[in-house]
Amino acid sequence: METRAVDVLVIGGGQAGLAVGFYLHRLSRDAARGRGGPAPSFAILDANEQPGGAWQHYWDTLELFSPAAYSSLPGYRMPAWASPGNPSAGHVVSYLRTYEERYALPVHRPVTVVAVEDLPDGRYRTLTDQGAWISRVVVNATGSWRRPFVPTMPGAEKFTGSQLHTTGYRSRKSFTGHRVVVVGGGNSGAQIAADLLPAAASVTWVTRRPPRYLPDEVDGRALFQLATGHVHALERGDFTGGGVGSLGDIVAIPPVRQARDAGHLEAQPMFSGFTPTGVQWADGRQQETDAVIWCTGFRPDLGHVRPLGLDMNGAAPVTAGDLPTRSRDRAGLFFLGYGDWCGPASATLIGVGAPARETATAAARHAASAI
Repeated sequence: METRAVDVLVIGGGQAGLAVGFYLHRLSRDAARGRGGPAPSFAILDANEQPGGAWQHYWDTLELFSPAAYSSLPGYRMPAWASPGNPSAGHVVSYLRTYEERYALPVHRPVTVVAVEDLPDGRYRTLTDQGAWISRVVVNATGSWRRPFVPTMPGAEKFTGSQLHTTGYRSRKSFTGHRVVVVGGGNSGAQIAADLLPAAASVTWVTRRPPRYLPDEVDGRALFQLATGHVHALERGDFTGGGVGSLGDIVAIPPVRQARDAGHLEAQPMFSGFTPTGVQWADGRQQETDAVIWCTGFRPDLGHVRPLGLDMNGAAPVTAGDLPTRSRDRAGLFFLGYGDWCGPASATLIGVGAPARETATAAARHAASAI
């Protein structure tokens, strides 16, 4: 297969990949106008067949935490949402498609990345199902959607009902008349449990600890502002605690708030295992169940960088102190959009812009210095 070369290769064509692509595009535009230094050539690889990143795979009633005006990537504001509530996942997909086209970003899809390897001259070789790419810089922006986490539970293999992760949930219609257990005390667990209520015969929401709702007036914009303030306080050395996690785990969007206030989101403790036809708790109580939906989170989708032998902090590669998106172990290797460990609120539409700008600048500088 063909081998191609660019200065900067971005792996992942969702919101993080497009955000860093915007800043790389702007460097190219400025260079063409005689401003700044030479701009790096770049390409974006996306495993999806269509634009939209993970947003195209969410359930049909999902909506953002914030209004469109506070949910935008750098350079181009998300169009207004005319319907009640906040923008839907489908609205986000349309926005990301337009964003990609607006800046003519060089996205190649569908391309599945298999491995990233070191080359003797300090460059990287990225192997894909469509050939190889050689680059001086690799920016990983693959997110976590393709690495769902499901805990191991006793008796799970003998359970005759269905089990699926958040990634497999599309519509409550599939669970009409079913007895459903939803596992997870975060936003996905609360939202899916609330979404199922009109259709399922019963919905049992189980969490490892009592649910912690954020104040009703807190939305995605407020969370981003708090996270950013947290980082600035740490930089000044006067942080005294009370970051985003201190407020709670669940944003009370209208459907969740209504179900909670009506008494329909009363969480039960986590069950201890499965029976062939349901779940059971440590005190011996059992419940017949048709389906269990695991809203138990994700891990960073970074299997392709294993050949590099990076030092890991749990599931996350160790990054540099001066720039949280930069690998501590490899020059020219970056991680963007996976969570707070690579930039405050960087896994959100509104929050990925700042670390994307810093990453594009550092990537261009490294590519130029390696020539």
